[in-house]
Amino acid sequence: MSMDAIGIAGTGLDVNRQWLNAISDNIANINTATPTSGPAFQARYVVAQAGAGTSGVYVAGTALGSATGIVVNDPTSPLADASGNVREPDIDLGDQMGQLIEAQRAYEADANVVTQAQTSYEAAIGIGKA
Repeated sequence: MSMDAIGIAGTGLDVNRQWLNAISDNIANINTATPTSGPAFQARYVVAQAGAGTSGVYVAGTALGSATGIVVNDPTSPLADASGNVREPDIDLGDQMGQLIEAQRAYEADANVVTQAQTSYEAAIGIGKA
């Protein structure tokens, strides 16, 4: 069973929304400190996959970044160990911002497909009524 343009673009909207949510979560937690004895915040990465037997795309799962993170000296942190170190996530803000722009543009492109398809369908209905 094939999907129409609105349905296909809708699957892309859903994947891109989840991608934007993951990026936002990563950026929000970029400076989250944890004790060196525990894991760092793990960045989330959305894994998208083409729909099996149908048109469109879906989220197949979420991959997690490294729990090792980086050790930063911050003796003022209440989470610091005896040496004044804490563990922070190994998340590159530049990379996240680049992905944010890419995901935002993909979302906008899918939204534009929905708008254009709706306009085309309404025009076709108008021709049928005439």
